[in-house]
Formats: sequence, C-alpha cells, structure tokens
Amino acid sequence: MAYKIIFQDLKDIDYKEAWDYQEKCFRQVMDFKQDRSKTLPEKAEGYLLFCEHPHVYTLGKSGEQNNLLISDEFLKSINATYYKIDRGGDITYHGPGQIVGYPIIDLERFGLGLKKYIESLEEAIIAVVAEYGIEAGRLKGATGVWLDADKPNKARKMCAIGVRASRFVTMHGFAFNVNTQLDYFNHINPCGFVDKGVTSMEKELGHKMDYQQVQQKTKKHLGRVFGMQFLDI
Repeated sequence: MAYKIIFQDLKDIDYKEAWDYQEKCFRQVMDFKQDRSKTLPEKAEGYLLFCEHPHVYTLGKSGEQNNLLISDEFLKSINATYYKIDRGGDITYHGPGQIVGYPIIDLERFGLGLKKYIESLEEAIIAVVAEYGIEAGRLKGATGVWLDADKPNKARKMCAIGVRASRFVTMHGFAFNVNTQLDYFNHINPCGFVDKGVTSMEKELGHKMDYQQVQQKTKKHLGRVFGMQFLDI
C-alpha cells in the first residue's frame, strides 16, 4: 500500500519559521486523524518537509542545558541561535550543508510504533550513504546513523534523530550531515555524548557532495522504506 505524502523542500529557512510550519502541518494531520472529512491538500495523509537551517542549536526536552558549552555572547559571535524544543533527545546542531527532514505522519496508518519508526529513518539514511560506498550502521543504546559503531574510540555520528509523537502523529525528525561545517559541533556535547565524534559525507569522502543529488536519494529511500507516494507541491 502506498501512502500519499506531500513533499515540500523549504530550502534555507529560519528554525523557528520551520517549527511554526511544522506545527501547522501537524495540526492538519491530527485533525484528519480525528475526522476524515477534514482532508489534507491533494487528499494526502501527511507531510515530508526537507530544509536547511542557518546555524542553530536545539535542546530536546530530556536534554541537559550544560551540554551547550558556550555563552550567549559567543553564540552571537558565531551567528548561531539556540532553542529549547519539544522533541526527544539532547542537544544537536543544524546548519548549512545539512539535510534536515521533518516527517509529519500518523504512525498508526503506517502500522508503526515509535521504536520501529526511528529504526526506519535510520534504515533509509544507511541506504543513502551506502550508495556512495560508506558503510554505516547503528550504535547500541543510541539513535541515529553511525560509522564504526563497534569501535568505541572511532564511533562517529553522521545523522542525528530526534522526534516527537503525539497520539502517534510525528514531528521533528533527522539531521543528516552532508557538507556540514563540523566545527560548530565543538561547542556542544552532541546528543549528550562526551566521547563520540561527529562526521559528514564530505569529511568521509574527502570532497564536497552534490547536495541536491544526496537530497533526492534521501527522498527516494524514505519513500521506499515507508511506502510513501510523494505529491510535490
């Protein structure tokens, strides 16, 4: 069964603006779940939003404030902003060269629990990087997509995942490092880890990636893993 999902590339967008738009889409999906007469545009069942953000740090509801290692003044000096938000997980960074994906779907329609949903997001990103010859996987006890997860001194994260689900309708999602400026991660304990590294496709392969090509492959594999039929608007 294919699920009709509206795909939108919001391109370079302020974090708060994207968050507000997510909330709008979330309310539409929630209303549709509770009353099928309230149809979504194009008779779809949910959304997949892609975007890039200007430099921003976000702290999940279970995160520790002290995992942000810099002052407000330093934040301003590096042109970054900071938000406490309502997803799971700890602190992470979003910025240029990173594919940020926000699936807003009803997991009950897909027959998924939250754990399986997160594993499916991981599966899609693992498949994307495999097309470029990068072997990635999972790290026990942590979400996201990792390289050398079985080597404690070498484990590094390429894609972070932090989601929120209310009545099984999802928000937030993943942050996939393609051509990301990794030095911005030096100012936090990424996802609360003090002993794990962060990486990007650019760093691993030694050259700048074709961002649009990687984005299209990410969309393709998400569609395959979840059985989504995309409606581009």
